[in-house]
Amino acid sequence: MVRRCVVAHSGCMPYEEAHEVQRTLFTARRAGLIPDILWLLEHPPTVTIGRRPGARRHLLVDEEEMTRRGIRVVETDRGGDITLHGPGQRVGYTIFDISHVQDAYRFLRNLEEVLILTLVDFGVAAKRLPGFTGVWAGEEKIAAIGVRMSYWVTMHGFSLNVAPDLGLYDGIVPCGIENRQVTSLARLTGEPPTMATVDAAIVRHTEQVFHSTTEQTTLDDLMLQTG
Repeated sequence: MVRRCVVAHSGCMPYEEAHEVQRTLFTARRAGLIPDILWLLEHPPTVTIGRRPGARRHLLVDEEEMTRRGIRVVETDRGGDITLHGPGQRVGYTIFDISHVQDAYRFLRNLEEVLILTLVDFGVAAKRLPGFTGVWAGEEKIAAIGVRMSYWVTMHGFSLNVAPDLGLYDGIVPCGIENRQVTSLARLTGEPPTMATVDAAIVRHTEQVFHSTTEQTTLDDLMLQTG
């Protein structure tokens, strides 16, 4: 069965504002008012702490120091540990109804597959590492995944490091994984693609992996449909 997915793009939006928008879209998706959504955007420098027990201990400096560095610290309702968002990182929020498969494990693996195929397009031999969620280039993490799911509708999604300032990760243990580094397309290739080119690859592989057709929309149009 081919499913319909709409794709919306935003610029750089504060994390808290985007989270409120997500909650609205999530409620509308549960009610069947809107189709599946892939929302692509960026955030200002923000550390997010997920629901995994003990995640906060992977914040290595206090919030006052993070604020001094220009980085917000936000507790959120997604799964997973601690991560960082910032300019140059492509964030993809997936508000999908997966009640037709009812398989959270498969959904996470599908998100990984979309990102692996996207990275291969740009010459990066990306892969999974057994026991970890996300996507890796060698022994370094290049994409993180964290979702929340209720009544088989998902929210949150992935973050792919295209060309962020990797120094922003100083002060956290990314994803709570000790002795592992993060990397980016810029670091691996020396000349990263434009974000628009990355987006096109993500959309193409979302169609392929999730057996969907996609169409472009705007966030404003989506919000009008939420009732």
